[in-house]
Amino acid sequence: MNEYLCITEEVKAALEAKRPVVALESTILSHGMPYPENLEFSHKVEEIIRAEGAIPATTAIIGGKLRVGLTAEELEIMCRAENVAKVSRRDVAICLATGQTGATTVATTMMLAEMAGIRFFATGGIGGVHRGAETTMDISADLQELANTPVAVICAGAKSLLDIGLTLEYLETMGVPVIGLRTDDFPAFYCRKSGFGVDYNAPDEETVAKVMKAKWDLGLKGGSVIANPIPKEYELDYDEMEAVINKALKAAQEEGIHGKATTPFLLAHIKEFTDGVSLASNLQLAYHNAKEAAKIAVAYSKM
Repeated sequence: MNEYLCITEEVKAALEAKRPVVALESTILSHGMPYPENLEFSHKVEEIIRAEGAIPATTAIIGGKLRVGLTAEELEIMCRAENVAKVSRRDVAICLATGQTGATTVATTMMLAEMAGIRFFATGGIGGVHRGAETTMDISADLQELANTPVAVICAGAKSLLDIGLTLEYLETMGVPVIGLRTDDFPAFYCRKSGFGVDYNAPDEETVAKVMKAKWDLGLKGGSVIANPIPKEYELDYDEMEAVINKALKAAQEEGIHGKATTPFLLAHIKEFTDGVSLASNLQLAYHNAKEAAKIAVAYSKM
């Protein structure tokens, strides 16, 4: 156990007993939603995971410690988001050394999950290759983390504001399996289809768990993307979303937004341009991913 890692007693006990645990990020709380809606969301996600028989483990950096599992007080800190940094892999050491409070991205959550011994992580959508990356080189650290860190990420595909084709090409190059959960189509966050396929359509959660067990039993490096489409009733129209995304991208370009500020800026503008409908869809897909992640973790624990 490293000196920086702090795991709650509940999560520690579950891991020692080989009970299912699902990791959760905190960037979605601190940088993705307003207060107090984000606090309500965090409690509901944890309830969904518990209802399926798994233990939730929200991650964050607080008080110079890598936190795996948060108390009610710590969740409140992350949701109020006062002077909370968005922390990816490159920022972790700085955040710890300076005592800054940090919200964990997909990449950082995977890091903390691996340190704690957690194999499954539920999020909204992974980061990836941004549109125009052939000139900007704007590629999310999430992809390298997936290539190297043995954690399966259950998500609604990649955020639709990305270049999904290039994101999938990158994952293929890095040897990261993209598994669809009951789908042949790779989802695009708000939309069930992106026009691209997955590597394998798993018919159920047990099959996903078997695939992950085989991968890790073989000692194959890295994790997997478990693509879980947004429920049909909450799906947004693909063409309408493309128009909204292009409008948001134009606004980002005009304001000189780049780097890790890009995604929060675009999501905020997409919410504005859709009159808040995109946020409602975002919540529902996150709940759906948490539920499926818990089911997969439970199936895996039985193996």
